[in-house]
Formats: sequence, structure tokens, C-alpha cells
Amino acid sequence: MRRLFALSLVLLSTTAAADTFRFTAIPDEDEARLVERFDKVADYLSEQTGLDVEYVPVKSYAAAVSAFRNDQVQLAWFGGLTGVQARRIVPGSKAIAQGKEDAEFKTYFIANADTGLQTDQSELTEAIKGKTFTFGAKTSTSGRLMPDYYLRERFNEAPEKVFSRVGYSGDHTRTMALVESGAFDIGALNYTVWDAAVADGRVDTDKVHVIWSTPSYPDYQWTIRGDVDGHYGANTTEHVQKALLDMTDPDLLASFPREGFIPASNDDYTPIENVGEALGLLR
Repeated sequence: MRRLFALSLVLLSTTAAADTFRFTAIPDEDEARLVERFDKVADYLSEQTGLDVEYVPVKSYAAAVSAFRNDQVQLAWFGGLTGVQARRIVPGSKAIAQGKEDAEFKTYFIANADTGLQTDQSELTEAIKGKTFTFGAKTSTSGRLMPDYYLRERFNEAPEKVFSRVGYSGDHTRTMALVESGAFDIGALNYTVWDAAVADGRVDTDKVHVIWSTPSYPDYQWTIRGDVDGHYGANTTEHVQKALLDMTDPDLLASFPREGFIPASNDDYTPIENVGEALGLLR
């Protein structure tokens, strides 16, 4: 398996061999699960494309975008918002694939059972006001951008006005743990992380449950730099995209988790760009 253990991407040499193709991913779950997931993806991409592929772990969403901007990675598994940010910074970059689920993604609002908030509500009720609340990472689409948008749409004011305290956990796994423990009353997270945790028995549903699901929106995608064909050979973008779209190994797909990957384009993420602009999260 090929993997870089660099904790800080600034330590990576910018003069690395041109035939090493690197990718990263936003750290939306705990590091151990990410390493397990993307080591396998690196091996798969190497086999399918003939490239020497390495996975580069990063410590934050911003670090993933910075690595892409600086050409320290050529491909990235981004969320909707980070993908928009990266493509703005690196002209010519393209969204080339998304999970089948990502065209209609959603956020779950979860609550600690001690709050008394009911499960599977048709809308967020006034009962959540005054509670404590945690988002995920500050630039997470499913953990911050869209839940922030829907809270403002519902209550016509900023989350800081709705709740007694607002936090940012950093990733979806931590959001789940913080709400389960009672450190926060309510949290917002990626629905696939919640569903996978429930299926694996990694969350106690007697202590925490889903109270609301947002409408759907586009989210995660693979984005590739526009200059890879010039650096790695003609049709590199096409070959990488084909490898992603042809991924059928149940073990690989379950680690995302996704049923499979489908083509994506930059235009698919216009709704995310519009919301990001409206909330002042894009410059």
C-alpha cells in the first residue's frame, strides 16, 4: 500500500517525481477509518490507471483545499463546498464523479434523548430553541453549510440566535459522539455517516436519535486539476474518471459508503455555490 504519513502538507516536497499521482480527501470522519478507506482506493487507482498513486492524509478541510491549490495533490474527494472552493482557486479543474447518493444528499439533525425532542419530525419545531447545537467542520457542506441554510430559512435568524450555544465539532463522527454524550443537545451531520454507524452498532440509538432530515442537495464529488493531462500524459483525466466510475468492489464502495459512482460536472454544484455565496463562505 502506498500512503504518505505527513501530518503537515507543507512538509511535502514540491519537486516530487512527476509520475507520482497524489490525492487527498476531506477529513470528515476519524483518521483511522479514512486511512483504511483511501489506502485501498490508492491501490485500486494504481491498478486501473497504471499511475503510481499515493493517498495524502490531511488534518482539516482547509488543508485539503490548500493541497489541491498548491498541486501537492492532483485529485481530491471533496464535499460540495470545498469542491467549489478548490475549483475557483484552480481554474480548469473539474468535478468528474460523484456517488450515486451525492446527487440527492441530505443532512440529519440528531438530538440527545434527554432533550425530549421527537424523532423524525416533518419540520424543525420551536422546541429546539435555546438548546445547545454543534455543526461539524466549518466548511462542511452537510455538517455546516446546508444545516445553517435550513436553520435560517426556518427561523429567519442566525443559528447563534436560535441556540444558547453553537459549536463546531470538526467532523461528523465527533458530532455524533458529542450529541450522544450530552455535551451538545443537537447536532447536524452527514446522513451516510449516521446510517453506517447505526448499521455497525457504533452509536447508541437509545441515547441519540434523528429528529429531522433536510431536503436533498448535491454534495461530495471527486475533483481533478485541469493540468493533469499535461503532467501525467494525454487522457489521464479520462482514465482516472473511468476507474472511479468502474469501481464495483463492494468492500471499496462500502468504505465510503456509496453504491457506486456516476459522472459529475461543475454545473451540478451551482446550488452549493449559490448558498455559499449567500452565507458569505465563498470569497
